[in-house]
Amino acid sequence: MNRIRSLAWFIIAAGYYILARNVAATAANGLSSGDWFYLADRAILLFLLVIGFAAMGYAGQRQRQPVREMGLAIRPGWKREFALGSAIGWAGVTVCALVIALFGALVITFYTAWRQFALIPLDLATLLVAALAEEVAFRGYAFQRLIEAINPTFATLLLSALFALIHINNPGASTASTLVTFLAGVLFSVAYLRTRALWVGWGIHFAWNASMAVLFGLPLSGLTRFSPVIASTAIGPTWLTGFDYGPEGSAVGIVVILALVIVTIYATRNLKHQYAQPVIVAAGIPVDIDAMARRQHEAAMGPAMPVEPQIVQISGMQSANQQVSEPVSKPENEIIEPPQGS
Repeated sequence: MNRIRSLAWFIIAAGYYILARNVAATAANGLSSGDWFYLADRAILLFLLVIGFAAMGYAGQRQRQPVREMGLAIRPGWKREFALGSAIGWAGVTVCALVIALFGALVITFYTAWRQFALIPLDLATLLVAALAEEVAFRGYAFQRLIEAINPTFATLLLSALFALIHINNPGASTASTLVTFLAGVLFSVAYLRTRALWVGWGIHFAWNASMAVLFGLPLSGLTRFSPVIASTAIGPTWLTGFDYGPEGSAVGIVVILALVIVTIYATRNLKHQYAQPVIVAAGIPVDIDAMARRQHEAAMGPAMPVEPQIVQISGMQSANQQVSEPVSKPENEIIEPPQGS
């Protein structure tokens, strides 16, 4: 019954995500246009997802802190977790770019107009918010309910497949790009399962996108609009470069993502020990722990035998006192002789 209930809440969350995407796009069209549209769209979507999923957690699971429960726990070291994920994401894209440069070629174009440099903070903010919105949608409340309904492995595979499907209509999408996106979903899910928070996965997601588009100027899932200053064209076979879709549609991307899964597992070993240990849920017959411990101690030590009180009896004290108090009598016939020489 609990699994069916969790599955029902997952379906509700999935439907709400589709609705939130449509509402966010409509609202963003009314609020902004041009370069600011994407930031407004993703910011509204993130807001709707957090509010909606928090309401579901409060109503459906009686969560007292639903925002924290969905993976956004402001806990000690959360910034370091985000930085750790960012380092992993940046390293993965750097490896992709180096392999393409070594075995193919990168033709780099620089745009030096001041307007292009002004777009860098806007694009970074857009990628930052967009990455968090996708993490909340695919590794937050809905993912948790699916874990309860089936198990973490099948939940990871199913959500990763859905994550790949929403990118299937991107420009230049292919079988390889769909596989890479699926593996990326597995990577982000592993980051959540190892830490029970979204910070590491968010860091990987953001740094991967920002490094791919802004730093190296490569197509990001087929999109080139996030490369305002540096634009790179990869030359080489499609299996190496991913062609119009970028390295995420190449064999290099597949190998790198698989390697990042291993790196993430190793890098989060301490966080797993700290946050991802199984939670002990009270169940069964109530037990008095103190009484049980006391009985175990008594069984190990044996029953305590009562000790008889030691009674000290003082005898002969009266006769001794009487002897002391009685005067010493002298013999009647004792003659006391004077000392000699007197």
